[in-house]
Amino acid sequence: MADFVQVIDPGHGGHDPGATANGLREEDLTLKIALYTRDYIYELYEGVKVYLTRDKDVFVSLSERADFANRLKADHFCSIHINAGGGDGFESFIYSGSYANKSKTNAIRNALHDVIVAETRFKDRGKKEGNLAVLRETNMPAVLTENGFIDNKDDADFLKSDDNLRKIALAHAHGLAKAHGWKPKVKPTSEANPAPKASAGEKVFYRVVAGSFADRKNAEKRVRELKAKGIESFIDEYRA
Repeated sequence: MADFVQVIDPGHGGHDPGATANGLREEDLTLKIALYTRDYIYELYEGVKVYLTRDKDVFVSLSERADFANRLKADHFCSIHINAGGGDGFESFIYSGSYANKSKTNAIRNALHDVIVAETRFKDRGKKEGNLAVLRETNMPAVLTENGFIDNKDDADFLKSDDNLRKIALAHAHGLAKAHGWKPKVKPTSEANPAPKASAGEKVFYRVVAGSFADRKNAEKRVRELKAKGIESFIDEYRA
């Protein structure tokens, strides 16, 4: 089965800093959130391939961003932004026109939006529609998130914390996973099934096995090899 292709689009960049206020630039914040989101997706979920429209501070036009996703035949496009204009909180957008996959696009957006609001505790400004180029020109379901207001002191203070940017990113990863039904990665056996704790007064020993042989001569040879390297070993016979 082919991997799910997720494109993440950090808004602005290069000579286009986006909104600026309170010592912050939108282009820097969106890039950090996008990079963290990619990392969380790879850490937590399997069967997903993540592409970023930019992974450094460079300018990429709106059409180039959409063309990039279209060339990849991406399954979903998520554009990350920071708001401005005197408000506060979180809102999300899908394209306002009429198109074949609009109901699917809206369902994906709804799942993502609700998880981000729940995990970041941003004020919920609502699920909206707009005639935005990256949403209009992409061929796949697409959403644009506005993560707080850079010109609102409380939101800006929140965005100045790298831990909070990671929280926003993790919420995007969780929300996208819920929307698309991504399968979580299985934890290693040692984490999923930890060894039982010893009862009071009970001594616990951990045996290291360096081989298992049906022929005793081969077992004796391995013991000699280990002892030659200064590793004490012995033969423990068992019957199956």
